[in-house]
Amino acid sequence: MSTIDFRLIRQLWMFLAVAEEQNFGRAAARLAMSQPPLTEQIKVLEHSLRLQLFERSRRGTQLSPAGAAILPAVRQFARQVEHLERVVREVAAGQSGVLHVGAITSAMLDTVPPLLDHLRRTHPRLTVFVREIDSVDAISGLEAGELDLAFVRIDGEVSSGGIAVLPLMEDRLAVATSHDHALAAQPRMRLKSLAEEQWVMPARQVAPAYFDLLVNICRTQGFSPRVLHEVRSVTSQIAYVGCGQGVALVPASMRKLAPANVVVRPLKEKVMVITAAAAWNTRRHHPMVDEAVDWLRAQGRQGRAPRP
Repeated sequence: MSTIDFRLIRQLWMFLAVAEEQNFGRAAARLAMSQPPLTEQIKVLEHSLRLQLFERSRRGTQLSPAGAAILPAVRQFARQVEHLERVVREVAAGQSGVLHVGAITSAMLDTVPPLLDHLRRTHPRLTVFVREIDSVDAISGLEAGELDLAFVRIDGEVSSGGIAVLPLMEDRLAVATSHDHALAAQPRMRLKSLAEEQWVMPARQVAPAYFDLLVNICRTQGFSPRVLHEVRSVTSQIAYVGCGQGVALVPASMRKLAPANVVVRPLKEKVMVITAAAAWNTRRHHPMVDEAVDWLRAQGRQGRAPRP
């Protein structure tokens, strides 16, 4: 059985402080220690890892290529340690359970809050941690146990065994343009009328299935979208459109988020898309996930979106 090297954990915290401050003196102050022991511990870490982590010069302290390469992993490790500390404090305070939720931005605006309101009413001692994720990260997070429940844009089944998907919200596609665009005066738009436009699309690496769906919809009309920008969320699409950076296909419900300089017009073609779905790992039993899914299903049977 391996044992935890607490000295290494402490040294990684020190490395992170120096990397972010780019100065040993400021890092030492941040860590509430003097500079010589900090410098010595970084040297010990470098010797242990057999890597030079920093390049020191008169201009200051800069990350070496090796230090820059490990920095993202160290930052992720630090976040996980901080999260563990929060969970331990909650459990020690007598909390009845912890639920880890990941969600895309749009789901955090409309789908997630009503569910969390319900869970907090029925389980006031439940601790819920919510973090923003991309759709593409949901499956790996659920499989690794980093997430208990995910709210993402998934249409249909997933190939990963054990991951269940419950579609929650369906919406009709609409077109977002800037208010001064030549097409903005039209009450409805044909998809073909956008063939020569520059497009703002959700990035494929963020939501591959949704990206492919939009591209395929365009191809059925005989063209491929001329993508000028790929962004991380529907709200970002609307923001880019407002800056005159192209047109975008967005769910019609996003009209309520559009600023005054963006108009959202329905397509003449009726194209429906899943805008939010819940996903969870059936191989990891969690009573709060079971209750959440039951509540979401009940909202669907009552014919309304999961809103309060």
